[in-house]
Order: sequence, then C-alpha cells, then structure tokens
Amino acid sequence: MKTAEQTGRLKDIVAAFSRTSVTVLGDLVADEFVFGEISRVSREAPVLILKHRERSVVPGGGANAVNNLADLGVRVVPVGVVGDDATGEMLAKFFEKKKISVSGILQDRHYATVTKTRILAGMTHTSRQQVVRVDREPERGPSVTVLKSLVLAAQRACSKSDALLVSDYGYGSATPAILRAARKNGSKIPVVLDSRHRLLEYAGVTAATPNEPEVEEALGVHIGQDWRKLVSSGAEVTRRMKLKSLLITRGRDGMVAFEKRKKPADIPIVGSDEVADVTGAGDTVIAVFTAGLAAGASTLEAALLANYAGGVVVMKRGTATVSRAELLHALDQSPPVIRSH
Repeated sequence: MKTAEQTGRLKDIVAAFSRTSVTVLGDLVADEFVFGEISRVSREAPVLILKHRERSVVPGGGANAVNNLADLGVRVVPVGVVGDDATGEMLAKFFEKKKISVSGILQDRHYATVTKTRILAGMTHTSRQQVVRVDREPERGPSVTVLKSLVLAAQRACSKSDALLVSDYGYGSATPAILRAARKNGSKIPVVLDSRHRLLEYAGVTAATPNEPEVEEALGVHIGQDWRKLVSSGAEVTRRMKLKSLLITRGRDGMVAFEKRKKPADIPIVGSDEVADVTGAGDTVIAVFTAGLAAGASTLEAALLANYAGGVVVMKRGTATVSRAELLHALDQSPPVIRSH
C-alpha cells in the first residue's frame, strides 16, 4: 500500500472511532498533581519549602484509558471500584461531566480509592520538576460482594461493546479470575490487556500491550538492543498467551507489533525523542490500539495509530489524553514508517 493510501486508511479508522464502543475493566486511579513555588530553604532541615500554588486531580491508571477513549470520540463504559471517599467522588464527577456512563463504577466503603500524588516544584517562569510521589493504596482489595457486582456490570457492558480493554495495575478490580467470570456470557469481542506484573496469567486474551521491561520480567530475560532476542521474546509471549496480536512498547525505541504468521513490524517513534512527560503514556497507547481494533483496523494499523498517539501525549505535562483532532493532525505531519531488518 502506498504511503498516501495508508495515511488515508488510518484517517478512516480514526473517523470510525465515533461509531465504536469499548468497555474498560480496570483499576481506577486518581492522579493528583500538587505544584508549589520554591520559597526558601527550611531552617528545620536542608529541604526546600514550597508555597502551594495549584492542585489538580485527573483520571489515572484504567481511568486514564477511559479518559483517552472518550477524547477520541469512542463511547466508553468504565467498570471498576472506587472507595467511599472524596477522591472516588471526584473521579465519578469527572466522568459525568464528560458524559461518560458511571453505571459500572462501584463504590466500596471498605476500599480506598488509589491516589498517586505527585509534588512538583519550580519558579514562576520555569518548568515544573517532580520532587516526590506519594501513593495512597487500599490495604485490601474490593469485597467479595462488590466483586460479584463488578462481574455482572462487566458482562452487561461487554454485551453492548465492540471491544474490552483490561487495565490491571494490581489493585484488585481487574484480575484473571474477574476477566474469566466476565467472559462466561459468551462474549466474542476482542480483549486487549495491559497488566503490570502478571502478563502471562491472562492466556486467551486477544491482544496485549506490555512495555519491554514487563516482557523481560515475565520471561526472565534481558532484551536490551538485541533485535533477535526481542523477536524471540515476542514470539514466546504470543505463543504462551495464545494471542492474535502483541504490541511491545520500547520508549524512545518506538514499538514492535507482532501478529500470527506475519513478520514483526518495528515502528520508530513519531517526532522528537526529547519527551516532556511519560506519565500515563501506556494508557494512551492501549486506548488507541483498542479503539483501532474495535473500528476494524489490522494489528499493524492499530499499532501505527497507537504510536502516533504516544508521540503526541509524551509531549504534554502530567497525565494527559490525545484527541481525535490531534491524532489526525499528527497523521498529516508525517507518514507512517516501519524500520526494515
């Protein structure tokens, strides 16, 4: 396919996002950003004192994947658990303002909404530098009763969706057992996985989007810049998980798309490798990759779109999303490229 034709095809897929529906079964996280202006050095200890200036709370983790899908024009239904707390209420209200259904978001009074607070420091006219991150996590997972309701909510949502995105950050709302139970209703839609520490336990999903360190951890190998090792590792994950598609993200080295009976596609990053912030970039990648598959894209086409989206979002500060307009603009700026080996 010629470059112009390929770009046109990718734009058609993006246009089809508005006609697709995706369920997100995931760990819903709140990303909090607190910015302080450097005031002085403390007399109590050799540390900076920050004068509080701003605070913002945005969707993170699986909730960030939801937010990205919504900004792409996809009809998205989040399914997950939050606590009976102010942060959980903020996430729900954020989604309601964007006309995202919250019927699948369950509240557990014994569960604390996962919150990742990043403290950033800087001067008035300088860039903001992250100083420290504080994670507030639940002491235990959601209750058995809530999990049963979660499975039913996932089944209902999947029955009306074109794809299921699973975002497993290890907090209990998205586990292999929950996914198996949610799929018992016979749903045949594509299931795309992002799991931090138990990738291989999800054998039978349609596709997965791990980063290279997650593949190394799962297989107990070191890949580095060894292309042959990367290809063999991708083939091993594909075989063991019985995948139709695998997308391994590699930071500044781009990403590699694997599909059965096809040669791996080595896709270089789009734009500069001097990124501003990688926070949440993986959520953007899986959101666009899933939206592409739901809209009828091939593995390669979905991967190319995810790569463009990743190139856009890492140039933004904080947890961010990519809009449909931004994705189309990126397609206009540079043609899709695949490295030869």
